[in-house]
Amino acid sequence: MKKTFELTHPKIKLARRVDAVKHEIKKYLRRERNKTLPTGADFWDFDCKFGNTEAEAQPVHVSQLNKLIDQTQLENRTSFYVEILAKEGFRQARTDAEDAFDDEE
Repeated sequence: MKKTFELTHPKIKLARRVDAVKHEIKKYLRRERNKTLPTGADFWDFDCKFGNTEAEAQPVHVSQLNKLIDQTQLENRTSFYVEILAKEGFRQARTDAEDAFDDEE
């Protein structure tokens, strides 16, 4: 998904438009996650970018998208760009250093 979302609409209020955009993104992620995984892949991972325009888009984690959308609403921006590309993800084995760190907590 590579899309510039417009938040202005003559009949729809800003808060409802923001909710609709969040729902569209969530629906896209759900649809991609339900696709059949390639052989050897453990899960679907996503490369995401977010910005005011396509040229200004910066890489972000998928979990940050809703917070960034809320931030655009607070800044009264009229549009923003979101890019979400699905890729196969592979689980990595935990190292001994990570296990020791978890034991200390």
